[in-house]
Amino acid sequence: MNAPTFPLLRLGFRAFFLAAGTWAVFAMLAWAAAWSGRWQFGAVPVMAWHAHEMIYGYALAVVAGFLLTAVPNWTGRPTPRGPGLAALAALWLAARLALASVPDALVVAAVLDIAFDVLLLVAVARPIVAVRQWRQAGILAKLLLLGGGNLSFYLAAGGIWPAGQTLALHGGVFLLVALILTIAGRVMPGFISRGVRTAVTVVEPRGATGLTLVLFLAFFVAELAGADPRLAGLCAAALVLVTTRRLAAWHTRALWREPLLWGLYLAVVAIDAGFLLYALAGWFDVPRSLALHAFAAGGIGLATLAMMARVALGHTGRDIRTPPRALAPALGLLVLAVLARVVLPLAAPMHYAIAIELAQGLWIAAFAIFVFTYAPILWQPRVDGRDG
Repeated sequence: MNAPTFPLLRLGFRAFFLAAGTWAVFAMLAWAAAWSGRWQFGAVPVMAWHAHEMIYGYALAVVAGFLLTAVPNWTGRPTPRGPGLAALAALWLAARLALASVPDALVVAAVLDIAFDVLLLVAVARPIVAVRQWRQAGILAKLLLLGGGNLSFYLAAGGIWPAGQTLALHGGVFLLVALILTIAGRVMPGFISRGVRTAVTVVEPRGATGLTLVLFLAFFVAELAGADPRLAGLCAAALVLVTTRRLAAWHTRALWREPLLWGLYLAVVAIDAGFLLYALAGWFDVPRSLALHAFAAGGIGLATLAMMARVALGHTGRDIRTPPRALAPALGLLVLAVLARVVLPLAAPMHYAIAIELAQGLWIAAFAIFVFTYAPILWQPRVDGRDG
């Protein structure tokens, strides 16, 4: 079978969603082994490796799969498929393996990883620029900044710019949250209006998306610039109000019967909880790491899992209203993982180690279910016989 007709290489979501889900399992297994002291590995300290791989390994693979699939729909122009897609996915995988190997492989990992970032940006930008679809410039800017964040991580790891690690890891999470909030404002009202089985019209509050991004930019700068924590806290408090207003406008009781909807909805709830924790951290003794994990495990984890599940169904000719039965348990386990990682340490800090291990196990179980359920969907042809 020729590579261009092999189903896994027909569109970006197929290869990269399967890769992302698999890496979510193996990277967390490796982190759990390192956390327990049973295994030490990698070209960088293992805690930095864990944070980097969740952002620039797992999450960026999901972003790659989503954009390489969405951009042809937006522009009418193709993105890499067949051998080109295989090469891009192989580059991503090689970077993951290099960074997880030995310290001497740091330069190799950096070259591979940054090359992937550059080629992904080119693959996504080329069709957008060709048709002058400038309204997608914000997405391209976030992709460019993520590449810059990844570069700053390697500069820090190599001792060239030590301050770059915080910028890379915290900034990477913030950029992904900004991307989720941008896309959520575009798609959530339509997803909910069309996705529930009752007649309902859901709308985005006027100006909410723009206001969210302006406030988030202020929060982003205040937090990363090391300003007075109360300034970032004030920005976060304002974001709590705006995001809660958006959630209220999107809400309908019917969405709780649809896993693909409540998974995305709870992702934004988790982001809102992260804003609340950052706001409280400005004045009280609330660990900022819990706020960061509300964003990362909750916002990014739930949004990416739910979006992969939805896109994979829709782009393989399946009915998005009848997802696999295993999807709801997978999303439910991930919700429990977020509660274990964020709420349990806040409520019972003396059990912090247990909370971490519980969250790790729940995360692994959630993504293992996704991989075993969706792998056949991703590597088999569309059920309607169409290309894609």
